[in-house]
Amino acid sequence: MSAGTAARTARPPQVALPPATGPVVGAVSRQLRRGTLVVSAIAGVMPAFVAAQYQGTFSGAVPASSLEALAQNPAIRTLFGPPVALDDPGGFTVWRLGTVLAVLVGIWAALAATRVTRGEEEAGRWDLLLAGRLRLAVLIRAHVVVLLGAAVLPGLAAALGLLLSGTDATGSLLFGTMIAGTGMTGVALGVLGAQLLAERRAASGLAVAVLLGMLLVRMVGDGVPALAFLQWASPFGLLGRAEPFGADRWVPALVLMGMVSVVATAAVRASDDRDVGSARLRGRDRVSAPSRLVRSLGGLAVHRVRRPVITWGAGLAAYFLLIGLLARTMVDFLADNPLFARLAAQAGFVQLGSVEGYVSALFSLLAVPVGAFAAGRVAHAAADEQAGRLTPLLSLPVSRVRWAATEAVVVTVGTTVLAAVAGLATWAGTAWVGADLGVGAALAGALNAVPVALLCLGAALLALGWVPASVLAVGVLPAAGGYLLLVFADTFAWPEWVRAVSPFAHLASVPAESVDAGGAAGMLVVVLALAAAGLAGYARRDLRG
Repeated sequence: MSAGTAARTARPPQVALPPATGPVVGAVSRQLRRGTLVVSAIAGVMPAFVAAQYQGTFSGAVPASSLEALAQNPAIRTLFGPPVALDDPGGFTVWRLGTVLAVLVGIWAALAATRVTRGEEEAGRWDLLLAGRLRLAVLIRAHVVVLLGAAVLPGLAAALGLLLSGTDATGSLLFGTMIAGTGMTGVALGVLGAQLLAERRAASGLAVAVLLGMLLVRMVGDGVPALAFLQWASPFGLLGRAEPFGADRWVPALVLMGMVSVVATAAVRASDDRDVGSARLRGRDRVSAPSRLVRSLGGLAVHRVRRPVITWGAGLAAYFLLIGLLARTMVDFLADNPLFARLAAQAGFVQLGSVEGYVSALFSLLAVPVGAFAAGRVAHAAADEQAGRLTPLLSLPVSRVRWAATEAVVVTVGTTVLAAVAGLATWAGTAWVGADLGVGAALAGALNAVPVALLCLGAALLALGWVPASVLAVGVLPAAGGYLLLVFADTFAWPEWVRAVSPFAHLASVPAESVDAGGAAGMLVVVLALAAAGLAGYARRDLRG
């Protein structure tokens, strides 16, 4: 055979068939469908509920002068964004629920993106998939397309919920577009974090931290008029700039879509020429002595939880410091505008006329983020089990029950520390502005939420033992679901026994009221029962992996 013939034989084909991504799209869609349906249901039901509540409670009750005072109050603008079109059920819904819903959808989208990208890659399930003709960059592009499509659905649900409640079509569609855009921002940040960092938990932390940083930027831009331009750098600020049901501006929506395009393009570009299992950001290669904490089982549990406690503690401290700094302004505003105090009482926030009543209302909501922390730590343990990282530990003479119980105890301590940090931060803020709140009262109010947060820990342990694929969803149910149940029960006058199912029904407004010792003790008994049932199931089932 001649050299020319050999060269022609060895030359690769000039045209390669494009890899078939259809099965990949189907697989990713199946991974996302459950979470997407749940978040979309929440995004659709809550706006419709608030709009309907407005029609029955607030419509025609607030004069224009009071609305103007509310719009000009810096504390209100900082916490909830600028009030726009509060005389319209849609505008009131956007002001009361818009930021909360945008944060929920954005964080869900970011976590979902890191789960189906870096999580699958880290677990080694992409190795065989990429052994053929399918390239990593093409796989990432397919995931981005599906994830962005999934993030649109909660926005569509929010718009549909408002439309069905009888609100204006233009404002409803604009609000849904901004919610979808925030979810798409979370997707782009999650995929970008998955390309930059080699661990799913680190990528998730980066994406969520950036989102929460954008929320802080929005709060600063709304609270300080000289820095209002910062609103254009945040999807949450752009929601306020769009003014659904008010000016109905579509330019902020276009800016938000441009932001999504830039970040998503950067995420796809970051996957080019990257080896599977690697990341763009690599730590320095250095030899370091292992932590002394890993020499014991309890120390290992502390080692695993210490950084998340610091991260969550910093976020809670910043938020509740702001709550304390705004305490005096809020109380003075409600004293000058008793109408809003009465409306807040009808919505479930009573005793807002004093500093203690104001912080009590917000401390009751502390159970939601702290409970999410507790459930998240158990979910990380389930992820470590599935990825095989717990196999070396459990191959030693260490029982599963002992390990899970040890980690649960450490998470309980971490949960208590986070609540105490929030209480101290609130006290520091009120002390700065001269509000009347003692450090003991602040700590009591914050620690009062711990039993509800521990219910999340118990539920997560129950799921770890019996339904390990749903640890996080089951774990956050007592706090998030319990709060929504209480709101629905109070609004629609459901029977008292239905209301009593919510753990928040057994939570006193501390420090404005005395601690409900019986309710707290009952919740702790339920926590122990859930944990015992979960540990029993964990000891009996096979390890995942």
